[in-house]
This record gives sequence, C-alpha cells and structure tokens, in this order.
Amino acid sequence: MSEEKKGCIKCGSMDAGTKEVSMTGAGLSKLFDVQHNQFTVVYCKNCGYSEFYNKDSSTAGNIFDFFFGG
Repeated sequence: MSEEKKGCIKCGSMDAGTKEVSMTGAGLSKLFDVQHNQFTVVYCKNCGYSEFYNKDSSTAGNIFDFFFGG
C-alpha cells in the first residue's frame, strides 16, 4: 500500500496562498492592453511554485485541493 503524498509537488509544504491576476490575450486585446483573462494563482509560500487556474471555470471548486493533489 503506497502512501499518497500531499502538499506542494516541489517541496511538500502545506503552506500555500492565492492571488488574483489579470492578463492580456492575443491580437487586439494585446495591442490595446485589455486584460480580460482572469486567473487565480495558488502558490507555495515555502518554495514559490505556482499554478494558474482559470477564474471562469465552473470546476474550480476548492483550488487548494487541486494544488495539493486532492
């Protein structure tokens, strides 16, 4: 029976935080600096590893579960 690892996939820390970010897309939105792509970033406070999650996704649920492999 193998033990399932939980925590940051890089360092194993359970200390994570979130930030909301907006980014430009391609084409005209990039030309006019329109930042309509919104993401939630979950990052490890120990090593800095980060994952981006689309804020509009209906399957986001608890993003910490995704980040920690749950």
